[in-house]
Amino acid sequence: MPSRPHRPLAAGAAVLALAGSVTACGTPADDAQAKEITVYSADGLKSEQGDGFYDKVFKDFEKQTGIKVNYVESGSGAAVQRLARERANTKADVLVTLPPFIQQADDKGLLDIYRPHGSEQVAAADKDPNGKWVSIVNNYFCFIYNKKELQQPPATWQDLADHRFAGKLQYSTPGVAGDGTAVLIKALHDFGGQGPAMDFLKKLQANNVGPSSSTGQLAPKTDKGELLIANGDVQMNYANMKSMPHQGIFFPAPRPGARPTTFALPYAAGLVKDAPHAANARKFLDYLISKPVQQQVSAVGGGFTSRKDVKATDPNAAALAKIMNGVDVFEPNWNDIDKNLDTYINAWKTATGS
Repeated sequence: MPSRPHRPLAAGAAVLALAGSVTACGTPADDAQAKEITVYSADGLKSEQGDGFYDKVFKDFEKQTGIKVNYVESGSGAAVQRLARERANTKADVLVTLPPFIQQADDKGLLDIYRPHGSEQVAAADKDPNGKWVSIVNNYFCFIYNKKELQQPPATWQDLADHRFAGKLQYSTPGVAGDGTAVLIKALHDFGGQGPAMDFLKKLQANNVGPSSSTGQLAPKTDKGELLIANGDVQMNYANMKSMPHQGIFFPAPRPGARPTTFALPYAAGLVKDAPHAANARKFLDYLISKPVQQQVSAVGGGFTSRKDVKATDPNAAALAKIMNGVDVFEPNWNDIDKNLDTYINAWKTATGS
């Protein structure tokens, strides 16, 4: 099992009876606003087949409250960049993105304080101490491979640089996509610092197809065999295995003989500063953290609940635990990454010629 086991996963999908948990927040003026919200989100929680976590949550939330969810999907960094560009005329109400971009959004003054009802059940490491964001689905960084073409996944980072993967390996762009930035974070940890990490990524560039603004675009290519190796995250890739059965999840080890490693990469949600539908957004954040919704995270979304008081026994929970078996989970220094992210990304651009 991981060296830092996550909270047990959620139980199976439950009938939502949340009239008491979706709390009315805000002033009478708020209550008069349009019955809608706009969510800017990193990809991974919505399914093209319409059976993903967001698909059910949005539908059930609108049925319960009458509030329609307008959904805008992009890479994690791109979502924050768009929010910053629109600062003078804010259009989004809720931001959902991955670290370190949720911290970046906070640093840019794009988030407001709101602690959703139930967030006291979320571990301190999975929420902002100042109330700017909270994890709604916990998750881990991973790589994927084509199981039809490869009998076994590559065991180490060094294996990824093998010439057989030339033109068949791709990872999303650091600084734009959350999972792409995660490639950089894992390399910094596994290789022991910026210098050796960039030396390896420079070498790996010989196999890399090129930039991709969204990690979700890489899974279908890997499933079809256009790629043999790509990056991803456990929730997203596990959830889409029903429609992409040739995907396999793996975690490259730092070196031969070492244990595979990964780190937690939660979907973190925050109330947007000057949100045009702030009261509705607060209701939505309450809803996302509510126990009945969190009980669906593994069964419907293929992810890991963010609440400590939700236990899981569904088949997805068991499968996810098996995926994480034997993987060491490290905790990145998010303060360092937040402070030095531009430096690391510029070093990566220099090393890879991107």
